Amino acid sequence: MENTEFIENYVSKYFNIKSTHIEEKALYFIVWDYDRTKFVQLIDDLDKIGYLPFIDEFQGDYKINIVNKPKYKESKVYLNVILFLATIFSTVFVGYLWEGRIIDGISFSVALLAIIGTHETAHYFAAKKHDVKATLPYFIPAPTLIGTFGAVINVKSAIPDKNALFDLGVSGPIAGFIVAIPVLIIGLYYSTIIPMNGQSALLFYSSPLQSILEYFMISIPAGYYIKLNPLILAGWVGVIVTMLNLMPIAVLDGGHISRSFFNVKIHQYISIVGIIIMALLGWYFMAIILVGFILFMSRGHPGALDNVTKLDRNRKIIAVAMIIIFILCLTPAPQIV
Repeated sequence: MENTEFIENYVSKYFNIKSTHIEEKALYFIVWDYDRTKFVQLIDDLDKIGYLPFIDEFQGDYKINIVNKPKYKESKVYLNVILFLATIFSTVFVGYLWEGRIIDGISFSVALLAIIGTHETAHYFAAKKHDVKATLPYFIPAPTLIGTFGAVINVKSAIPDKNALFDLGVSGPIAGFIVAIPVLIIGLYYSTIIPMNGQSALLFYSSPLQSILEYFMISIPAGYYIKLNPLILAGWVGVIVTMLNLMPIAVLDGGHISRSFFNVKIHQYISIVGIIIMALLGWYFMAIILVGFILFMSRGHPGALDNVTKLDRNRKIIAVAMIIIFILCLTPAPQIV
């Protein structure tokens, strides 16, 4: 790495350096002490010359890794708009195919995109809260059973500390979950109970959340089942999106939450557990993709710049709530029966 001596001068300005380690593609310092205010000042100084420091606890001391600051291109908002319009079309079309009525296509699209859009917009505002640069949501139209692969935001700057990392992780699932509940309630209110005909069909399993709502809202006689309508389907998808994102794997939302509590090694083990849970529930395709992603991202989740500062009490309480939401959303993958 270039400018090694220059960088070392900056680090020694704020911290007492125990040792300096220079490798072909890495530079890190072991320091004796930690001070949050000084580390924030170091971040500002190194940012101006194109570098980022990451600090972690290390064998009783502290390790400051130095990396090159990534370069990002300016976002093109017109691309967000085009993808959003394309996703409206694809989801309306899929909703229309389910029932053969345009009103069903529109209601499915509005409900589904409200859930997904709220999820990603919450991430966006959480990033803004912590001065993390992020794009507006990119919706992804796709030729699938629901007409989309969801939506994503692109985070374009480093996450400052564990509290910010936690907030970015929990914001989307909480927001999407809150919107999915009334969508499910309205869908169940207008649902139809029909008899089973003995023919093969694609079975959509109910999550614990949906099962609770069904118990209080609908009486289902033996030999009957709830016919899917556009709103139930949209709510079901919203619950699945929340569940999959809360899996404590890699850089999923649940992975951010996990990484805000644990070091990179423990987080990798938790990611493996998350993939096993996903596979046991029958979401094999997603599990395979994430295994490949973890192998590709061999160094693991980088965490925040400051991985030393602990989460505050309120966020730990929210973490318990996220576990409850995750359990309420656990749903096996659909299967033909």
